[in-house]
Amino acid sequence: MKITTFDPLIVTPDAEAVKKVFADLGFQVTHAPVTTTEVGDAHIFRMKHEAGYHVDVVSSAREIERDEMQIRMNVDDFEEAYNILTARGYKNTRGDDTIDTKSAKAATMVSPSGFRISLVKHIKDHE
Repeated sequence: MKITTFDPLIVTPDAEAVKKVFADLGFQVTHAPVTTTEVGDAHIFRMKHEAGYHVDVVSSAREIERDEMQIRMNVDDFEEAYNILTARGYKNTRGDDTIDTKSAKAATMVSPSGFRISLVKHIKDHE
């Protein structure tokens, strides 16, 4: 399994405020997909700094009171990464379900201590 992206992801009830902080630090939005979930649309803002750093800001589709920190980990083999994490006690927040779109397969994995990894495999061959 190859990790292709590993960076911070902030799930927030106020994406505009968080994006402004990072814009003031020199980050710019480079990609802004919308993912439809069973509770609504999640707006994802991928931000990049000229030094090569990235941060993802997600406007949560679910009701949350404060920001939540996660690590976004893109991989080339979702099942292998999923099995590695579950073997170490991580639980999928959706049970055994995943978010499946035309361009990605994803699941939020929670460690026994509560740390979250957003596990993603991008699907390159889609319309």
